[in-house]
Amino acid sequence: MQNINKVKQIHTDFKQSIWLDFIDREIMWSGKLQQMIDQDGVRGVTSNPAIFEQAISSSADYDADILELAKSSSDPEHIFFSLAISDIRQAADLFASVYNEEISGADGYVSLEVSPLLALDESATITQARELWQKVDRKNVMIKIPGTLPGLPAIRIAISEGININVTLLFGLERYEAVVNAYIAGLEERLATGQSVSQIASVASFFLSRIDLLVDPMLDEKDLSEMKGEAAIAAARAAYALYRRLFSGERWQKLAEAGAKPQRLLWASTGNKNPAYRDTRYIEELIGPETVNTAPLGTIEAFRDHGVASAKLESGTEQALYMLEMLGTAGINMQDVAEQLEKEGIEKFEVPYRKLLGAIREKVKL
Repeated sequence: MQNINKVKQIHTDFKQSIWLDFIDREIMWSGKLQQMIDQDGVRGVTSNPAIFEQAISSSADYDADILELAKSSSDPEHIFFSLAISDIRQAADLFASVYNEEISGADGYVSLEVSPLLALDESATITQARELWQKVDRKNVMIKIPGTLPGLPAIRIAISEGININVTLLFGLERYEAVVNAYIAGLEERLATGQSVSQIASVASFFLSRIDLLVDPMLDEKDLSEMKGEAAIAAARAAYALYRRLFSGERWQKLAEAGAKPQRLLWASTGNKNPAYRDTRYIEELIGPETVNTAPLGTIEAFRDHGVASAKLESGTEQALYMLEMLGTAGINMQDVAEQLEKEGIEKFEVPYRKLLGAIREKVKL
């Protein structure tokens, strides 16, 4: 009897999509990404500035293209996006069969992020989102826009224009609800102009491990160590309950009848950063239908080896809400936590992005 692939089982048995939070040329050129699509049932890819910085700085795979691009432009940002667009197109083509199976557009997406330097600039964000969408020129691509306050109108406008959006850097329930409303409003605007909403897809990326990294030391200070490692999972389960509520009712039903798809929740930052916790916990605890989990390569490999696939997402809602209430009672304001993490998150993407641009400058000098 053939062993069941535990990663693939998450989708076949529990209707959750596993995406890979990693991209570089080596994983595509070597055939490893295709192997993960075929054997693990990986159904999409996400990228971010830190991932591209690692790919471009730590290998020579991009050097020849950098030098060639430098002949027509010395702008490192132009060179970077030219490289990234090429990689994203190649990955999107690998996932075309996933995109085209079953319901068209249910999966098979590859995400490319706008510059993190634009995270608080609404106008520049929507301008670059349009530009990247046109240049990549693939239906199964999502442009990543941060769920900051200035990002909300950019998300609404992009959706109204038919651009698939991956909303990134979400840490709190209040902002998540605002993102869903921006998505729904964008669909409504598009429908009001007589355009189709049936081919638009979007995910809302809720970041997990960073929540526990910030909250756990607070719990130690308050002698509440028994609650450590629970805040992120509780917030995610509460977000899922919110998702179920927001994508039901009369307002959503009108869009659903026109062919609109719900904006799925995507669990991000699911690589465990605390060695005290099980390395697969941010996958295992949040398996449930109509959701996505984007995980680093090492986390997917760990789950393939010793993960346990079972439906846990829907069963712990009451406990999750109680946990969030307990955190509030203990003086830990999760909205404050979310705001701090958003600020830190922008910086965590800005730093590698600036480093990446610096690395390209250095390679051009070679």
